[in-house]
Amino acid sequence: MHPTRKAVATAAALLVMAAAGCDSGAGATASPKGSAKPGCPTVLARAKRAVKKAEEVNAPWKGPTTGPKAVHGKTIVYIAQTLTNPGVAGVAQGVQEAAKIVGWHARTLNGQGTPAGIRAAFKEAISLKPDGIVISGFDPGIAAAEVKKADKAGISLIGWHATAAPGPSEEPHLFSNVTSRVEDVAKISADWIIARSNGRAGVVLFTDASIPFAKHKSDLIKKELATCSGTKLLSYTNIPIPQAGRRSLGEVRSLLSRFGGKWTYSAAINDLYFRHAAPALRAAGKDGAGAPFNIGAGDGDPSAFERVNGKEFQAATVPEPLSEQGWGIVDEFNRAFAGAPDSGYVAPVHIATAANSGGALSWDSAGYRQAYRKIWGD
Repeated sequence: MHPTRKAVATAAALLVMAAAGCDSGAGATASPKGSAKPGCPTVLARAKRAVKKAEEVNAPWKGPTTGPKAVHGKTIVYIAQTLTNPGVAGVAQGVQEAAKIVGWHARTLNGQGTPAGIRAAFKEAISLKPDGIVISGFDPGIAAAEVKKADKAGISLIGWHATAAPGPSEEPHLFSNVTSRVEDVAKISADWIIARSNGRAGVVLFTDASIPFAKHKSDLIKKELATCSGTKLLSYTNIPIPQAGRRSLGEVRSLLSRFGGKWTYSAAINDLYFRHAAPALRAAGKDGAGAPFNIGAGDGDPSAFERVNGKEFQAATVPEPLSEQGWGIVDEFNRAFAGAPDSGYVAPVHIATAANSGGALSWDSAGYRQAYRKIWGD
């Protein structure tokens, strides 16, 4: 049983408290605005229902249960946008684990977070003449010529967060793009802020505008926040992911100087922003369990869970099931190699907090390994 299932009773008790007027996920630390008149009663009621559902910890496998048996002897290359992105790195580990199960050779190449690095990694990948290439965490347009060359060479291409939507893509030509629905992740992240603040929040939103997928996600968060009149977007802050470690400290100091106590909540397109924001918030004398209350709209890596569980400058994460998606990528490749269609599976949206994580450092649907191994005939 997944560790998160151990927290069912605790989560259920907290949800009963929420129905009586407590903010979801707030624990012992209430929002400064929690007792104020709701800023958007109708939106708030809907947001609280959505958050309650997303915080449920019982998530049985709803993915594929049938498919082609494992095709043996294949080689795949995983091109990472940057391995400093914990989400990209987590999926890479899942791919390596699953590839070993089916007897494939899997290699990971690091694009170093730059267009030149990504193109160089793609060129190297093609030179290895693999059966499949994973485009992980970057816009395929960065390496458009290489993508076309690989496709023309008959190399199957699968993305992870490579395009805006899950499933197959015609342009660029991808057998599938493995990701949660960005609309669902963005909406639930904003709904968590609305629900927890009782419709009264001053929000800073962090994004990476250089990645279309990330920019689209943050635009959707912004749009959902705007449905509540009492929720104010204070700043829409663009920090490219590879620069987060260098720039976050100064940006957070500037935001604290500009907004002070008006800054009560944050959302970011990736949890790692809060890893780098934490030292600045701590230096400013902020309480790790207090405002600003931060939610990461991806990817739910172990360090994010550590911050959430320890109440250290991150209150929640909307985790991608990273290992599960790595296994899913291998399954999609197997379908491509067998001449079968893609699975069509998209992982459900989930919110992890200290109240429902059970101390776990990841979140995946229960039983995915067993389900895939059964499909592959292992």
